[in-house]
Amino acid sequence: MSYLKHIVITFAFLIFGWNTSNAQNQQSEFWNNVRYGGGIGLNFGNGFFTGTIAPSAIYEFNDQFALGMGLNATFNNQRDVFKTTVLGGSAIGLYNIIPELQLSAEFEQLNVSRRYDIRVDLPNDNYWSPALFLGAGFRNGNVIFGMRYNVLHDDEKSIYIDPWVPFVRFFF
Repeated sequence: MSYLKHIVITFAFLIFGWNTSNAQNQQSEFWNNVRYGGGIGLNFGNGFFTGTIAPSAIYEFNDQFALGMGLNATFNNQRDVFKTTVLGGSAIGLYNIIPELQLSAEFEQLNVSRRYDIRVDLPNDNYWSPALFLGAGFRNGNVIFGMRYNVLHDDEKSIYIDPWVPFVRFFF
């Protein structure tokens, strides 16, 4: 009976160890395909300030195709005129036609909260601004330079002044 007990315990440890090792390898392989990136922006002058932080992460399924998500936090301030806070996220798909040429599709949903100074006769705003960008870029290592077009651009509500938006992406 003691011999059978040792065999069962040994077998249980072998299976548990193999499953744990296998799960760790799968988890390790997953994280080896995740790339992190994003952007930081600052703009200021003559009573105006804008600051943006936009982290992102993608999962590379293979050398051609990747999917990911990003966050965006932006603060704008025009002294004595308005203050704007923009918060939101995005989902992105990337396709490399060749290693140097990348196509992208990105859906972005931003909440815009704009508060006007009491001296400005405009009501405060709080609304959602969706954007669907289709773009193309030149890829050199971890950096992609390109142009994207917002097919949902609305002159009244889009946070971007123009539907054409240049971009620089970094993924490490």
